[in-house]
Amino acid sequence: MKQRQSFSYAKYGYLFSIPFILAFIVFNLYPTIYTAILGFTDCKGLGNTEWNILVDDLFKNFRNILKNPSFQTSLKNTFKIWMMNFIPQMTLALLLTAWFTSRRNTLKGQGFFKVVFYMPNIITAASVAILFNAFFGYPMGPVNDLLVSSGITEGPFNFIVSKTAQQWIVAFIQFWMWYGYTMIILISGVLGINPEIYEAADIDGANDIQIFFQITIPNLKTILIYTLITSMIGGLTMYDIPKLYANGQPDNATLTANMFIYNQAFSGSYMYNRAAAASMIMFLIIAACSVVVFFLMRDKKGGRR
Repeated sequence: MKQRQSFSYAKYGYLFSIPFILAFIVFNLYPTIYTAILGFTDCKGLGNTEWNILVDDLFKNFRNILKNPSFQTSLKNTFKIWMMNFIPQMTLALLLTAWFTSRRNTLKGQGFFKVVFYMPNIITAASVAILFNAFFGYPMGPVNDLLVSSGITEGPFNFIVSKTAQQWIVAFIQFWMWYGYTMIILISGVLGINPEIYEAADIDGANDIQIFFQITIPNLKTILIYTLITSMIGGLTMYDIPKLYANGQPDNATLTANMFIYNQAFSGSYMYNRAAAASMIMFLIIAACSVVVFFLMRDKKGGRR
């Protein structure tokens, strides 16, 4: 008998991946490499096509950026606003995850609540910025009307000129827009945990708190790393809400690193070399933070023999 010739589908997998690879090279890899190169050049000025690499002082742009007071301020603001929204975001997302995935207290209408909590994530940043500008308007706005009518303040409070208030508002908007997304990711992670583990815990008489902290959280470590990394990347590169809502005001209190990069490149100065250097510095900071997160949250037991 003739032996049947084996047929491999692997080549089709490579063919299907070609469009992604080409798109990645053209729209991600090439711009990244080009930006990295610009950081070592004297490229500046609108429409400039002639630039030279700073051979005599290769890291001049990077030193200038690190010494720039505006960049230092933007970096502090970026970390501060991210932490102000990330901690409550993760806390609420975990609480909602425990609520929706509870095996003992089944919630009716879960689909409706999940849609409501996730909905802020699909609203455009421009719409959200306009909405919150109206909420915190001065001297008239819903928030000021509430503060005055309830007697909390004697008169309307000007949120626009308060640095602390503007930072908290931007952080709250970021939290409000993203906690639903984080919740959905965590719920999907919980649904992937073997149900037999929960059944064994029920037989052993574990309560909901013990199950959540001793079973759910340890088995969600991979998902938690993912949410932490993606939140950190999103937080350290935030641009749309601080730009559209507050435009860095007052007195650069809501100026973020990405806004600083944009201002260097496109707001009159056209310092493409410095903008590229700042981009690469942020890239290195994010990469370093990611490595630290992976190191701190690695599976220590899994590495032992």
